[in-house]
Amino acid sequence: NHMSPETVLRATRLIRTGEVIELGYVLSAEGPFFGTRRFDVHTKRTFMNTASNRRGSNEEILISEMGQVGTQFDGFAHQTIEDKVYNCFKVDEISSRGGFTKVGIEKVGTLMTRGVLIDVAGLKGVDMLGDTYEITVQDLQQALTRQRLTLQKGDAVIIHTGWGKLYGKDNPRYVKSCPGIGVAAAEWLVKQDPMLVGSDNWPVEVAPNPDPQISLPVHQIMLVVNG
Repeated sequence: NHMSPETVLRATRLIRTGEVIELGYVLSAEGPFFGTRRFDVHTKRTFMNTASNRRGSNEEILISEMGQVGTQFDGFAHQTIEDKVYNCFKVDEISSRGGFTKVGIEKVGTLMTRGVLIDVAGLKGVDMLGDTYEITVQDLQQALTRQRLTLQKGDAVIIHTGWGKLYGKDNPRYVKSCPGIGVAAAEWLVKQDPMLVGSDNWPVEVAPNPDPQISLPVHQIMLVVNG
């Protein structure tokens, strides 16, 4: 709903040097995975075609759960509250063997907007927050004040915890737990009306949740309730 020509123009006005910074991790078999998820690339080596110009051809086979490996973008159909996704669509009514008939990720399209990095690790003066540190509303506000920034409607908000330093280096620790925003911080961010929220940890939120009876509630707050 926030994506418009003016959103794009507002973002382009911020460009100064033309430098391109890749935020996504390189997909490989060395990344951290959960359970039986995998990422395997097998090359089909050169075979020569029979024509006289001796054209060779290389191809590849990819075996992976693409939506849940490496850097990922969570769509609305990814999470539910009971049997409902965003806009109260029931999973059984919109799911099919070939995908979801509503709120599918293919309907998102291109997103281009101002990006705001909230450096909570920098605020705390550390390279990486503690294993289960819950980022608070005060943390976010203080970090923004320190950086002399104010969030605007339609921003892409990216939170730096430092946890990404473990990616591909200490995978067991990376997936065991992580620092991240808690419920209060998530609800505060939602009120700022961003286009999207991301982080350098695996679930954006703190995990496991401080309340052992609750499973990844920020996923529900961000995706199912608020879109």
